[in-house]
Amino acid sequence: MARISLPSLDSSLPGIPQSVLAVSMETKYQCQQCHQVLRKPVQAQCGHRFCFHCFKLLTSSGPKPCEACRQEEIYEEPQSLLNSNEAFPDNAAGREIASLPAKCVNEGCSWTGCVKEYEAQHEGKCEYERVPCEACRVLILCSEKDRHNERECEARTLNCKYCKASFNFKEIKAHDEICQKYPMQCKACGKKKIPREKFLDHSRSCANSKTACPFSEVGCKAVIDNGKHSDHEQTSVMDHMRLILATVLSTGKLPRPESHGPGEWQEDSGLGLYRAPEEGATATADAAPGQTCGLDRKVTALENIVCVLNREVERSSLTLEAFSRQHRLDQEKIENLSNKVRQLERTLTMRDLQLAETDQTLRELQFCTYDGVFVWKIADFSRRRQDAVAGRTPAMFSPAFYSSKYGYKMCLRLYLNGDGTGRGTHLSLFFVVMRGKCDALLKWPFSQKVTLMLLDQNNREHIIDAFRPDISSTSFQRPISEMNIASGCPLFCPLAKLAGKSSYLRDDTIFIKAIVDLTGL
Repeated sequence: MARISLPSLDSSLPGIPQSVLAVSMETKYQCQQCHQVLRKPVQAQCGHRFCFHCFKLLTSSGPKPCEACRQEEIYEEPQSLLNSNEAFPDNAAGREIASLPAKCVNEGCSWTGCVKEYEAQHEGKCEYERVPCEACRVLILCSEKDRHNERECEARTLNCKYCKASFNFKEIKAHDEICQKYPMQCKACGKKKIPREKFLDHSRSCANSKTACPFSEVGCKAVIDNGKHSDHEQTSVMDHMRLILATVLSTGKLPRPESHGPGEWQEDSGLGLYRAPEEGATATADAAPGQTCGLDRKVTALENIVCVLNREVERSSLTLEAFSRQHRLDQEKIENLSNKVRQLERTLTMRDLQLAETDQTLRELQFCTYDGVFVWKIADFSRRRQDAVAGRTPAMFSPAFYSSKYGYKMCLRLYLNGDGTGRGTHLSLFFVVMRGKCDALLKWPFSQKVTLMLLDQNNREHIIDAFRPDISSTSFQRPISEMNIASGCPLFCPLAKLAGKSSYLRDDTIFIKAIVDLTGL
C-alpha cells in the first residue's frame, strides 16, 4: 500500500468530542489515544486508528509501541510500533465520519448537521460557546466577548480621559483622587473643569473666594475676599498689634513654682532681684489670677492650632495613601514591562543565533559539492595577497565539500604568501579533514588519495600536486574538534608564476581544484 507523507496533513486539534455526535459512536471511529471521535484519521501499520494530531504527538520523539495492541494482547514487533513513516491517512474512515449526524453541544444552540459541516462551519464559531475572558478568566459567551471586554470585565485596562494614563478598572477611584488633570469645581465662583494641578492657583486668585486673615494665628477672626487682604491689613494695624502684644505677653516667662528660702536672690519680671519673704508671698498671690488667664488663652490657641494640624495631617494621609496605591500599580506595570522586555531580548538573541546558523548553512550549501571534486574561485587576489603579506589575513579557508552526501567533510586552507618553507616564495595549499555529522559511519583514518590543482585558465598546463595520506598522522584521524591539523603542500606553486601576464591569474582571479579519489568508498 502506498504511504502518504503525514506532514502533508494540516490539523492542530485533537479528536472531536463524542457529545457532538447525534448517534452512538461506533468503536471503529474512536481515536486510540484521546478516545474521542477521529479527526483526520490516520491508520498505523498495526491497523489501529488515531487522530492525526494525537499520532503526531505520539511519534514526535520517534517510534512508540502501540498501547492498543498491548491491551488487546496482539502486540508484535515491528507491526505494533507506531512510526510516522509507516502510517497513512485513512480517507475511507474520514469520509464515513464526515457523514455522521452531528449537533452543537453548547447550551441554547439548536444547530444540527453532519460532522463535516460541524468542522467547517460551526466549530469554534458558535455564538453560544462559552470561552474564558483573557483578563478576568470569567466564562462568557462568544457573542458577548466584545461587550464584556469593553464594559463588564473587572480586570480591563482603561485610559484616563483626562491625563491618558493607563490603570486597572478597580483602581479608577484611587486614580481620580490623584489625577493632576481631573476637573474640579470652585465652590466660591462656581467655575467648573479646573484641573487639579491648577486648582490651588485658582483658589488664591479667585475673586469670590474668601480666606482667613494671615493674623488668624494670633486671634484675628476676619475672613476676607481675595484681593482685599491689603485693605484689611491697613485698616486693622492697631488691632493686629494689640493681638500680637497679648500673644507675646501670654507666652512670656512665668515664675518658678518651687519655693525659695527667705532673703534669696530670685529672678523676677521688673520687680528687682531681691525680695523679702513677705514681699515674695504677696507678689505670688497677686500674680496667680493673671497667670491663670494667660495659660487659658495659650491653651485655647494651641488647641485650635492642633485641630488645624490634625485636619491637614488627615488630608495629607489620604493623599499619601492614594499616591501609594498608584505607586504600587506603577511598580507592577514597570515590573511586567521589564519582564516582557527581558523575554523579548532573549527571543531576539535566540533569533539572531538561528539567523547566524541559517546564514552559515546557506553559504555552505551555495558552494557545497558531494562528489569529492571541488573548484574554489578566489577573486580580488591582489588585495587578499597584500593582506597576507601584511599579516592581516595570512591564511584563508575554502567552503566545505564532501566525498558524498553522508561522507567525509573537507576543506582547503591557502596561504597566499606561503607558510613554513614556502613563506614569501610560494603559494602554500593544504587539505583539511573536518568534523562531519556522519563521522561515526565512516572508515578511519582517512586514506583516500588527494589531488590539488592550480588551474591554467588557458587549459594548457595545470599545476598539480597529489599525495596519499599518512594514516599514522593525526591530520587524518577522526576529528575530535571542528577540524584537524592541515596537511598538504607548503611549496605548492612559486609566486613567480603568478607575476605578469600569467595564465593562472586572470581578472585578478585564480581557480584551485581539489579531487578526492573515491575508490573503495
